[in-house]
Amino acid sequence: MYKNILVPVSFEADRNAKGAMEIAKSLRAEGGQITCLHVMEQLPQYATEYLPAGHLDAAKADIVESLKELTEGVEGATTLVVDGHSSRTILAHANNNDVDLIIIASHQPGMQDYLLGSTAAKVVRHAHCAVHVLR
Repeated sequence: MYKNILVPVSFEADRNAKGAMEIAKSLRAEGGQITCLHVMEQLPQYATEYLPAGHLDAAKADIVESLKELTEGVEGATTLVVDGHSSRTILAHANNNDVDLIIIASHQPGMQDYLLGSTAAKVVRHAHCAVHVLR
């Protein structure tokens, strides 16, 4: 059982965030904690100029609400929304917070993932703790 579980959450259609939370609940030790982390990727400056005022703040508020729904009723669960690069931010959070398990949902890999690498693949390759990948 694990005392400090990190569940990076992406709200893309092919990611199973609910399934990742179920696994986290079943693998958490008594008194352990689960952190649901969403990383908001930085948009290039030129792209943000074309967004309506307040768009990013509204998107972040929607994400916070979705994470709250995902963790509702889960003992020891917290949510966190941060800005950054997905894999680097996930790995940094895990290293800085003594995470002992990362549960990450992944999509079925395509050719682009073999050439460039997906977030889940980068987390698996570089994490200093156990990683459970959910497909």
